[in-house]
Amino acid sequence: MAKEKKEETGGITAYSVKTKTKNVPMIDPVIDVKSGRYIATGKDNEGNKMAAILGKAKAEEHIKNGHAKKGSGWD
Repeated sequence: MAKEKKEETGGITAYSVKTKTKNVPMIDPVIDVKSGRYIATGKDNEGNKMAAILGKAKAEEHIKNGHAKKGSGWD
């Protein structure tokens, strides 16, 4: 039996530049489409701003699962 990919929260994670920490969960992410790129923006648990660039499939998956909201630029 193959192992499934494990995600801690199921939500979007990103690198925090301020704390220099990887895989920090993003709180209340919004995914915008700018110049054909899918950019998730949100904050970490300390209120620091974060951003992550996603592929189209991942962005749509997070929105479908309720982990993120659509922002500007969607058709």
